[in-house]
Amino acid sequence: MEQLDPQVIDAAQGLWYRIRLFADTLLIPSRLYQVPAILGLMLLSWLLARLISPRFTGWLRRREHWPKWRLRLGLLIERKLTLIIFVILSWSVVLVMREVTFGFRSQLIALAASIATAWAITFFLARIIANRFLRRLVTWIAWIWVTLHLLQLTQPFGEFLDSVALHIGDFRLSLLTVLKALAITGLMLAGARALSRLINGRLAQNEDISPTMRVLTGKLLQVVLFSLAVIVGLKAVGFDLTGLAVFSGAVGVGLGFGLQKVVSNLVSGVIILLDKSVKPGDVISLGDTFGWIEQLGARYVSVVTRDGKEYLIPNEDLVTGQVVNWSHSNNYVRVDLHFGTSYDDDPHQVSEIAIAAAVSVNRVQAHRRPVCWITGFGDNSVDYVLRFWIRDASTGLTNVRGQVFLALWDAFKEHGISIPFPQREVRVMNDAITLRRGKTSPVTQDIGAKSVTDD
Repeated sequence: MEQLDPQVIDAAQGLWYRIRLFADTLLIPSRLYQVPAILGLMLLSWLLARLISPRFTGWLRRREHWPKWRLRLGLLIERKLTLIIFVILSWSVVLVMREVTFGFRSQLIALAASIATAWAITFFLARIIANRFLRRLVTWIAWIWVTLHLLQLTQPFGEFLDSVALHIGDFRLSLLTVLKALAITGLMLAGARALSRLINGRLAQNEDISPTMRVLTGKLLQVVLFSLAVIVGLKAVGFDLTGLAVFSGAVGVGLGFGLQKVVSNLVSGVIILLDKSVKPGDVISLGDTFGWIEQLGARYVSVVTRDGKEYLIPNEDLVTGQVVNWSHSNNYVRVDLHFGTSYDDDPHQVSEIAIAAAVSVNRVQAHRRPVCWITGFGDNSVDYVLRFWIRDASTGLTNVRGQVFLALWDAFKEHGISIPFPQREVRVMNDAITLRRGKTSPVTQDIGAKSVTDD
């Protein structure tokens, strides 16, 4: 059986010696009565939290007008109500005991109160980390470190963790270094995320910058901030980034060959943001997809249609394919309606009535006057096309067509304009066929709706 590293054994013995020294110093017979006192305070805190929690939750529900951050803070307080009550009760007991007796008689209670206070502060500060797993990891590491620091065991415990290491040539990776890297990098990433959100919020309020430049600036800032957070976090714990640079170069070459489509979409996304061909809010049609752009992503463009479907279109398709942008240079869109009227109706009057009916619809732009032209003389009607402009294509085209058709219907009914439809006249000449052929023709037996004109 392979023996343990002597350095690990020495560090473990040093840690055990410090733990025994701490126990012999604090847990003396004259102070042991404080242990049941601490347990009693914990039980009392739990009972009070169970009593107060329903009332506190009901009080929060009646504060719906509060800002979201204040309501979230209230929910966090409700989650850690037992810990908060224990902190208040324990410090109150410590203050009272220090006034009526010697300070060492409340030393263990004060230590428990300090640990509980540090845990509560760490819990609330860790909420700035958005990622749930990373937040829990950082929280637990911080709780352990604070507890060891207050128990004066930080140095021996750190020496023990540092002794547990992996050696690869000249490279040494200890457990302490890994934990430091996780904690510092997590905090740096949380700070970068908070700063990125703040800057994006300021950019969104700046009307002097185009929407595409806002998105591009926000994406570049996120890449820079998160990269700096990782680099600074690893450098702060002593990682040698030289080998990491060589390794990342080799990985980059492999990714370039294996993930060509992904890289192509990323580059296409940058091109879209730079040339301003599409931007959030534009109404586009790509193949059978018609909708407005909801979001420009690093790999895809989110297009929402009128029926609520959200299509994630790869950026490469927008760069290499044909895209109809209904609102590229402006938001005006022309809509055509085709209809026909009877030959008995005056075409001049029909055109004027159709234009007035279109203008009566709210979404039709009156300052861009609609026009109505004859397109041909059909078999059953005089054919027209009515053209009008709208500037809110994102709200739909079918609905505005329906509104204009209804307006035409009402206007034509009011002025006596008729809308013809094809009619067919069927003649059945059974008597003539019988007289000429002397008998009933087989054709007349299955005549149905078919005209018979045989001589």
